[in-house]
Amino acid sequence: METAQIIDGKGLAARLREELRSEVEQFKRATGRPVGLSTVLVGDDPASEVYVGSKRRLSQQAGIDDHHRRLPADATQEQVAAVLDELAADPAVAGILLQLPLPSHLDAKALIDRIPWEKDVDGLTTTSAGRLARNLDGLRPCTPLGVISLLEAEGVRLQGINAVVVGRSDLVGNPLSRLLLQKDATVTLAHSKTEDLAEVTSRAALVIAAAGVPGLLGKQHISPGAVVIDVGIHRTANGLVGDVDFDAVSGVASRITPVPGGVGPMTIAELLRNTLKAAQLQN
Repeated sequence: METAQIIDGKGLAARLREELRSEVEQFKRATGRPVGLSTVLVGDDPASEVYVGSKRRLSQQAGIDDHHRRLPADATQEQVAAVLDELAADPAVAGILLQLPLPSHLDAKALIDRIPWEKDVDGLTTTSAGRLARNLDGLRPCTPLGVISLLEAEGVRLQGINAVVVGRSDLVGNPLSRLLLQKDATVTLAHSKTEDLAEVTSRAALVIAAAGVPGLLGKQHISPGAVVIDVGIHRTANGLVGDVDFDAVSGVASRITPVPGGVGPMTIAELLRNTLKAAQLQN
């Protein structure tokens, strides 16, 4: 049985970060302005700690100033809002990232919407979503950007391609569908409750799994030769797995992203690129 070619997100992300480092230096020399990223972490969720630590380390390597802010798990809505307002007014901070999930007593959407759209490096504010929907310039969610960058680096022709996105979250599925449409793909947006999901996905030349359900897509969901992008990541007793049954699907797909090492590294690379773009927008 032939095995699908592995799409190396880790390698591409490293190259993008290297390019970005020189672009950040050029921007700082040309404008005299700093490029700063503020990650805001509320509470002590272990996974969030790891993610934020990785974002901070890689951003500093790219020449981006670190303006990390940490608040206790019992911080009030007003306390978190005050920090976001302070960062919004700080010219040294180009980008603000409020790490999700937040403690359950906080209203995440209301807090995210306090971030000015031109500093919204996660692309999650209502204004950012509206600018994406209207195809206006702005900051897009990092994971969808990473998926598009991977596909383009692989030479996948998106114009006219029959693509199925499985998952409809504001973080990945919805914005990714928009970005694919803007590339002239023909897009079907499915999800975990779609009836006869295999019948829908098996007609596609490009399948992107972002439903947050471990092993949701198997061999029967993929047409021979399709490109498969797995956005899911789940910790299990057997290690990290995605939304795709990798072993089964790699026997029918032409190309596939691994978990880990596929989309994940690209998300952080695009976050750093968004931070520079935010600085450019504010300049």
